[in-house]
Amino acid sequence: MASIAVRCDADDKGWICTVTLAGPGNDLSRYEVRVRSADLERFAPGAHEPAGLVERSFAFLLEREAPAAILRSFDLPDIERYFPEYPSEMRRPATGG
Repeated sequence: MASIAVRCDADDKGWICTVTLAGPGNDLSRYEVRVRSADLERFAPGAHEPAGLVERSFAFLLEREAPAAILRSFDLPDIERYFPEYPSEMRRPATGG
């Protein structure tokens, strides 16, 4: 599986997160994910910043599709349009692995 690196920078509406996936052979893919404060509260109640949620979201996506199929730029709630189970999966406690 690809390694996932997330960097989030606050803006006036929430955060802009840059996600870098490193795959076999060090192939790199970059994505931009916008996370509003309301999204963070909805998908990760009690979290103070979105990096962990965004990392879990990409792990979720990579279990379901290839990196090339993931949109390069999107709002975090857009995932739910393609995968209705996304909110309930994100609200489950994170498991070590």
